[in-house]
Amino acid sequence: MRIAFVGTGVMGKSMAGHLLKAGHEVVVYTRTKAKAADLLAAGARWAESPAAAAQAADAAISMVGYPHDVEEVWQGFLRTARPGCLLIDMTTSSPSLARKLAVAATARGCLPLDAPVSGGDRGAREATLTIMVGGAAADFEQARPLFEAMGKTISLQGGPGAGQLCKLANQIAIASGMVAMAEALAFARANGLDLDAVLKALSGGGASSWALLNLAPRVLKGDFAPGFYVKHFVKDIGLALEVCRDQQLSLPGLELAAKLYADVVAAGDGDCGTQALAKRYFEVQ
Repeated sequence: MRIAFVGTGVMGKSMAGHLLKAGHEVVVYTRTKAKAADLLAAGARWAESPAAAAQAADAAISMVGYPHDVEEVWQGFLRTARPGCLLIDMTTSSPSLARKLAVAATARGCLPLDAPVSGGDRGAREATLTIMVGGAAADFEQARPLFEAMGKTISLQGGPGAGQLCKLANQIAIASGMVAMAEALAFARANGLDLDAVLKALSGGGASSWALLNLAPRVLKGDFAPGFYVKHFVKDIGLALEVCRDQQLSLPGLELAAKLYADVVAAGDGDCGTQALAKRYFEVQ
């Protein structure tokens, strides 16, 4: 297949690389061309815009930062994508925007899917991402080979917007898990325990979580490089809270996480990985 891929950041770069390795023709665009240098060296072709990338594509994929970025990229896709082209947004974005774009894409004869992912930089590198999809079942099946090149756990959640809603549920679970991880480490340290030994014990018992297994070791090393940016996680939490307001749903744990992560951003750590929440509790040596 000829695939347009827009957004080659921390995760998108690896995802596009897996599509190349699977034998697809990949045309890339990103705002900073240097971020696509490795992909271009591996055989991807460069396009000057999302619209140019989508010309003659069998599938056009966006993996960008924010809902307004998605809307801008899809404006380009919709100008040039031919009928029958899969249009797939893998950004964590707004469910209402996903539904709006699905209507516009369908009107042009394109096949829209919202397919946000979970698994961070490691999942993207190892092609083990969880991919949560919203859209028509037939379109999902057509896109399945692409998803299987990038991820391991792939599921259709419902119609347009359902993938985004599932991803927001995922982020709600992660938000509470990140607070639990940071507070467990802070408690252990305050009581003079060996943090490596504590982490080994917790990871093997009922308290084990993705955050403990994957991010707590980075915290203990003082590694706050982004596998997933704090600023993007704050965006995701905000999207979830928007849906909660629309549904008149109160989630106190999510609201607490929103306040704590706002403190992380205020401290200047918005470009760090989400594990930087631990820095709010204690300075890692």
